Amino acid sequence: MTGSWQEILAAGMSGMGRPLDADQISCFALFVDELKRWNKRINLTAITSDREIVVKHLLDSLTLTSILPSTGRLLDIGSGGGFPAIPLAIVLPGLSITSVDAVGKKITFQRHIGRLLSLTNLTAIHARAETLADSDPGGFDWIVSRAFSSIPLFARLALPVLKQDGTIVAMKGRDGEQEAAAAESELAEMGLRVDRVNTLHLPGDNATRTLVLIRKDGKGRPS
Repeated sequence: MTGSWQEILAAGMSGMGRPLDADQISCFALFVDELKRWNKRINLTAITSDREIVVKHLLDSLTLTSILPSTGRLLDIGSGGGFPAIPLAIVLPGLSITSVDAVGKKITFQRHIGRLLSLTNLTAIHARAETLADSDPGGFDWIVSRAFSSIPLFARLALPVLKQDGTIVAMKGRDGEQEAAAAESELAEMGLRVDRVNTLHLPGDNATRTLVLIRKDGKGRPS
């Protein structure tokens, strides 16, 4: 896919059935500019070119729009520079999004972006995921993350703040289906099951992405 990064983003989202309007494109332009500016002072991302930011951060984050509703509560654990939380907040304004990271400077950046873009649906919290159950037990419909290599570890952190009928989504690469299969036994011990695995190709890169959807099944030993 060729063209400016804005054209790549717009084409990629159109291809996913979520065309962007002019205001959303403007928001993404400001976000990318601020990400690069802040990245010179604090470590937000190792990806620095416009095209790679769009493909490997923005479009990768926005693959979640293929499964998410337009309303409800979503938690992004270990969001770093705001991925996928901020792109989702721009595209899904009716979805209430909480972003959590243990690194204070990254949350400071996310709050700055939230104010700059008037993202009233975004709340950025400086905390460890383990502490969330104290303040918001069973509070989220969707819990997502790009930060964990281990599906069971992510699920263990997510479970205490997941609604009874909620869904955990592990964002993985091309080996996601195999990782999901390998995790089934540990998930079952937590009373969880792999509901389905969505495989797709990332626009502008054609790399394989998998979304592993995990739900409660009422069996096993919740931890």
